[in-house]
Amino acid sequence: MSVINSIGSGGSVAQIIAMRQQIIDRSSLLQELHRTRQAEAPQESTPAGGGFADTLKTALDGVNATQKNASELSEGYERGEVTDIAKVMLARQEAGVAFEATLQVRNKLLSAYQDIMRMGV
Repeated sequence: MSVINSIGSGGSVAQIIAMRQQIIDRSSLLQELHRTRQAEAPQESTPAGGGFADTLKTALDGVNATQKNASELSEGYERGEVTDIAKVMLARQEAGVAFEATLQVRNKLLSAYQDIMRMGV
């Protein structure tokens, strides 16, 4: 909200550009962190017919791990064990984005299910 307030109360174009650059930098950092975690994660072998359920379970497990990591970093920061606030905030942002994406997928699946149920009528 403070970003919106500063823009609304006469924020300059330079401030807006600076904020835009910060967002781009954070996004790049999150993408790099995600790529690093994917490279470090053990590769699971799925049978050839793994299917949709296995893919969905793997995705949900990934979201759960992201949220646990963010929670652990937040708790560590509260205890004074983690001093890098940027790392904590990035982890929390990543967990939020992962949860929001999961919610959107759930909404699409529910909508598709409802459409299929209406076809039989």
